[in-house]
Amino acid sequence: MLVRTGAAISAAGAAIALFNRLTVSRLRDAPPTVEQLTVCIPARNERDCLPHLVADLRVQRGVPNLRVLILDDDSSDDTGPVAEQAFSSDTRFELHRRSGPPRAGWTGKSAACRQLSELARTESGVLIFLDADVRLAPDALAAAVAHLRRKDAALVAPWPFQAAVTSIERLVQPLLCWSWAASLPIVVANRELRPTMVVACGQFLVFDADAYRSVGGHSAVAASVTEDLDIARALRRAGRHTVLVSAAGLASCRMYSNSDDIEQGYTRWLWSAHGSAAGSVAASAVALLAWVGPPLGMLSRRTRRWGFAGYAAAVASRLLARSLESPERLCAADAFDAALHPLSTLTYVGLTARSHRAHRTGRLSWKGRTLDASRGQT
Repeated sequence: MLVRTGAAISAAGAAIALFNRLTVSRLRDAPPTVEQLTVCIPARNERDCLPHLVADLRVQRGVPNLRVLILDDDSSDDTGPVAEQAFSSDTRFELHRRSGPPRAGWTGKSAACRQLSELARTESGVLIFLDADVRLAPDALAAAVAHLRRKDAALVAPWPFQAAVTSIERLVQPLLCWSWAASLPIVVANRELRPTMVVACGQFLVFDADAYRSVGGHSAVAASVTEDLDIARALRRAGRHTVLVSAAGLASCRMYSNSDDIEQGYTRWLWSAHGSAAGSVAASAVALLAWVGPPLGMLSRRTRRWGFAGYAAAVASRLLARSLESPERLCAADAFDAALHPLSTLTYVGLTARSHRAHRTGRLSWKGRTLDASRGQT
């Protein structure tokens, strides 16, 4: 009975992933825009990634009124000098610096984004927040702004391809896209105003500037460890639409490059993913039932067919989600990674448990800063 239930959940996920693969919109080429675009980049210890993003921004097409603000957020490396060297004499770029940790009640990223939004000094136009490890094709910004205006939205969240190189990255990173692609029909979610149906990715956020400021900007999510989702929820509660769109072919991001970063990065926020410890226990139980139970069921003659059906559905949902991120990049390695989905599930459950333990004992940290979940970073 448990194997059948797990297989049914897995099959439902594959069906939703197929629906999303066929219906989720992609950013497409757009005509030039004369709107004022202000790109905000919070950067802490990003000397290796930032020059590549600066290079991408310098060759953006169709955005003649582009301004780029970079905040060196008290980096312990030479992020600032490296950034200045990268943009050289390009007057569209400005480097600002902040010394010391954010004040109590703020996470580092929210504080940095708030400071950047104040430096932008604009009540109209478009505010774009980019993580330093994002890479952009030359038409990415123009396409994102066109989609924002075409949908008459307060926020467009272009979903970048989640690049994964090492074994641990390939085990974990594809779960980001899969988590919503196999559970939420995005066409429906994009039309809704319900905060519970929001999907956003803080790597690449495109705001109508007036809408962003109307809800308080990042001040409204000062202490949140998932500020991207929470600011989108704030917009929806205010009656403003937020839209997820695939940035396939136009944006990519390699979030983490080693196991330590992955462990620390996910431990930092997974404790909050399901609302409470009880919610995480319930979600983990369903995950184990749906994506670990069927492969185990294949070991028994009595449940082998149901187990195989559930496992095949899980692999299919992973491949569909991966191809949604970037169909042109789908390769044999993605099929191998999808086949390891039960192991990915176990890794996710383990990271969730570790996150709750670190949260309970006050050991959450990120990029050298201790995170007090009740007060922000110190």
